Amino acid sequence: MLSYTIRRLLGAIPTIILVITIAFFMVRIAPGGPFSSERRLPAEIEANLRAKYNLDDPLPVQYAHYLMDVLRGDLGPSFKYKDFTVNELIWGGLKVSVRLGGISILCAVVLGTALGSLAALRQNTATDYGVMALAMTGITIPNFVVAPLLTLALGVHLGWLPVGGWGDIRHMILPVVALTLPQIAYVARMTRASMVEVLRSNFVRTARAKGLPERTIIFTHTMRAAILPVVSYLGPATAAIITGSVVIEQIFGIPGIGRYFVQGALNRDYTLVLGVVEFYGTLIVLFNLIVDLAYGFLDPRVRYD
Repeated sequence: MLSYTIRRLLGAIPTIILVITIAFFMVRIAPGGPFSSERRLPAEIEANLRAKYNLDDPLPVQYAHYLMDVLRGDLGPSFKYKDFTVNELIWGGLKVSVRLGGISILCAVVLGTALGSLAALRQNTATDYGVMALAMTGITIPNFVVAPLLTLALGVHLGWLPVGGWGDIRHMILPVVALTLPQIAYVARMTRASMVEVLRSNFVRTARAKGLPERTIIFTHTMRAAILPVVSYLGPATAAIITGSVVIEQIFGIPGIGRYFVQGALNRDYTLVLGVVEFYGTLIVLFNLIVDLAYGFLDPRVRYD
């Protein structure tokens, strides 16, 4: 497994470099620039700023300098947040984004697995149909639609919860719910389909024939096999929650990495946008690796040769 992990990490390097390259040139192609604003700077000041940040160099030269800095772990200074580097901004918002994403993925797995298992155990009943109907509703409505509706209903009209900011647990409820609902729906559907198949397998029939209690059959034998597709889905689910948090953090005014990404894109803050893209890309690659390794522990048939 150690050699497999090393190979995966080495194989991820070209992928990350490709992400950096695509993001670098796409940001540069976008109209406007970091010093374009409603109030135009004097030509001399703008020329000095461009020279300070090496923006007057040819594009391939800029790319080479930036890539060398990234390989040293330096994401560069922010063009808009004065006296802050991109490393400092990402580190400052990391705790908030990790907390938001961690709670969301945990809720998605726990609630989605529980609802999917309940639907599978009561297959073709009203409970099954109700859970699957709710799951389809959660899949079809994106979180950037759910978030404003929750804000209007629970925050503005009823006044039960704050509609912005980040502080105590009351501030977390609306963004976590908006971010988690679609993933709960996906996990519930996958769990239900997998568990229905496992419940009809031969080893479950054998366990029942031996007289094992139904609770033991479900929690000891069935759940371990039925959870495998969900574990495989955790990689894409984490990517969806991470990218979804960009919108959610902006809607609720949460000071996380996603909000920096939106503000950096609006301000044409090249280094900040690139730094957030690279951070997200690296995080997704590492999480997919963790999911693949966890799959081997859950399924004894998997061998990392």
